[in-house]
Amino acid sequence: MSVTPQTAQVGDILPTVTFGPISRTTLALYAGASGDHNPIHIDTDFAKRAGLQDVFAHGMLSMAQLGRVATDWAGMARLCGLSSRFTAITPVGATVTCEGRVAERFDKDGTPMLRIILTATIDDGTQTLRGEALISAA
Repeated sequence: MSVTPQTAQVGDILPTVTFGPISRTTLALYAGASGDHNPIHIDTDFAKRAGLQDVFAHGMLSMAQLGRVATDWAGMARLCGLSSRFTAITPVGATVTCEGRVAERFDKDGTPMLRIILTATIDDGTQTLRGEALISAA
């Protein structure tokens, strides 16, 4: 039986979302779609002048995938909050695995809620984002 927001308990694991490998095409398409044309994400020469080996993924690209862990599982209507902190860059070629775990079940104004701990990790084991989602369990 699969876990739902109504039946979830502390420690339950949400289905994983994996994306990548991150390609230069992905970065260019995301820049166009988001309007974030920061050259650190799309211009290799600029990245090298900044002291980096190469361009790297937009943080919000990874954050969107992190949010999918919560919304794919609970649906957009149940999402009451989403926050994250960037902890490392996501390089070109990386595959990102986004995971969630129920950390707390509580009531807020009579509504059952879940606090979900979220993490994004690239294939070498580096955690690139951590965050949390608040989900209505009503």
